[in-house]
Amino acid sequence: MTRTSTFTRPEPVRKTKDALAQLSRPGPNIVLRGDLGLVGVPGVVYAPAEGLGLPAVAFGHDWLQPPARYGELLRHLASWGFVVAAPASHRGPLPSVARFSADLRTALDTCAGVRLGEGKISVDSRRMALAGHGIGAGAALVAAAAHPRVAAVVTLAPAQTRPSAVDAARAVTVPTLHVVAGRDTVAPPAGHAEAISLAAGGKVWVRTLPKAGHTAFLEGGHWSDLLLATKRDERSRRITRALVTAFLLHHLCGEDRVDELVNGKVPGTELTTRER
Repeated sequence: MTRTSTFTRPEPVRKTKDALAQLSRPGPNIVLRGDLGLVGVPGVVYAPAEGLGLPAVAFGHDWLQPPARYGELLRHLASWGFVVAAPASHRGPLPSVARFSADLRTALDTCAGVRLGEGKISVDSRRMALAGHGIGAGAALVAAAAHPRVAAVVTLAPAQTRPSAVDAARAVTVPTLHVVAGRDTVAPPAGHAEAISLAAGGKVWVRTLPKAGHTAFLEGGHWSDLLLATKRDERSRRITRALVTAFLLHHLCGEDRVDELVNGKVPGTELTTRER
């Protein structure tokens, strides 16, 4: 692997399956875990052990879910050179999406505004993204609509929210990836992801995983599994890791070695693009 001062480049590959295999595996960086609560927002931060001018992502959890259920994805992104902050606020049955989106903005701005890891880690404010799952995806869109420095957005099984994720999507003009679960019964694509992607204010990539359910992106166990009928889906998580990593490397860092995973045919997925 070739390490630069700003992000970690993947090895050059010729085939999509090789790119998928490479980016679904952890990157070369040692990963540190920190406490986001030190800046007033409960949650966690994952980051490479060192690196200056790194890209950063703030990630929003779904309804009732702790950030730990996304630890695999968050740690994976950090291993590829991203600073990743995941607020743990608004986990009750009636969360405030407006306040949660504000926490996502705060988490992202904190990553850009302070040196992390005893001063060995810094973030380039031009390389920042928002992401989330379910209502956390809706909160990410609401946050992005009000954040002038966000350069990309990623959603996993996005859900309509209040404030409206659809309305927010209209105001988001940066590149956006929606990873859609084809068998989502919690936030069915027809009433959620489809409406959100059609409202896009900029170019949108929609990657549908036809066999995935809403909870395909979660790991481990939690009492909410009794409500959501969660089942393990390691294949969907593996594909999602690669797709999200590639999209963020491409749009935050200008990495051209991952184009097959951004614009190409990826096994187990269906791609559509939309642009206003």
